[in-house]
Amino acid sequence: MARLSITGKIHQFLSTEIHPGDHVIDATMGNGHDTLFLSKQVGDQGHVFAFDIQPEAIQNTREQLALQPFQNRATLLLKSHASINVSVPIHHHGHITCVMFNLGYLPGADKSLTTQIESTLSALTQSCRLLAKQGCISILAYTGHPGGMEEFDAVKDWADQLSDNEFTVSTNNLLPNHQHPPQWVLIKRRS
Repeated sequence: MARLSITGKIHQFLSTEIHPGDHVIDATMGNGHDTLFLSKQVGDQGHVFAFDIQPEAIQNTREQLALQPFQNRATLLLKSHASINVSVPIHHHGHITCVMFNLGYLPGADKSLTTQIESTLSALTQSCRLLAKQGCISILAYTGHPGGMEEFDAVKDWADQLSDNEFTVSTNNLLPNHQHPPQWVLIKRRS
């Protein structure tokens, strides 16, 4: 039996959280794997808003979606995730069931171009406002590149400040024996 990748494990968990008709966000589109997963989950009545600042990410994701019968389920935005609040139509505010983040760099591209603490924290704060009751934010933080651990620490500090009455927060070390393990932070809005 094949082992699940890290993203495969996260997708497996989130598949129980995302349902047909949901509206969701891929805050860091990258090569399109999360956008593709989310597009499958939301069905014909749902929609994905996917963000990235790199044209290469848009192209890679467009190519992934073109091979599927559901390519019209996603809006690909060449914008920073820090613009989530103004880019997602207002009638979806308070109704987003999932926001996914993969923090780090675009695999196969310039490793010096990474997500940044300031824009990530802004996007996370905005995402909390967009979430539906029982909606979730999934943050996969890669810590092995320069600035990666600092960004994770900032995200963890930010998440620790969220109201316990409104959100639950869990953090998981996904490769405990690894020198720079990816960290998964899951934030869930209470009902």
